[in-house]
Amino acid sequence: MIYVVKSLFNSDITDGLYNGFIKSVEGTKIKEDLKLIDVPGAYDIPGAVARNLNNEDCELVVTLGCVIKGETDHYHYICDAVANGIMNLTLKSSKSILFGVLTCQNKSLASDRSGNDMSSNKGYELGLMVRNILLEERNENFSNH
Repeated sequence: MIYVVKSLFNSDITDGLYNGFIKSVEGTKIKEDLKLIDVPGAYDIPGAVARNLNNEDCELVVTLGCVIKGETDHYHYICDAVANGIMNLTLKSSKSILFGVLTCQNKSLASDRSGNDMSSNKGYELGLMVRNILLEERNENFSNH
């Protein structure tokens, strides 16, 4: 099972990332093996990963979130906490945790990385990475039909 932990905050961006991810795994067995876990914000992603990482059916985890810089230092604290939280979990786990949390200076940059152009959609890129990882681990062919 592939766990996808997705932030609901900045949902227009995170939904775009998720749609890109789904598009990259369409026509494969991966799409049948997804479990979506929604969390309120990016800060909540490491906790959700930690709670589910050791589930017996969890093969790997994909994180999807977006933090956009505002006028205060809040952005830096959230970005650091999320990145460090995921990094610490990654170092302690034998399972892959893919980091798909955008940290952008403005909404336009986030939109560029989560839009309908799959050549720049970071969710789509993560889906391709999942295919490559599982191709090695499962020894399966995930080519689209």
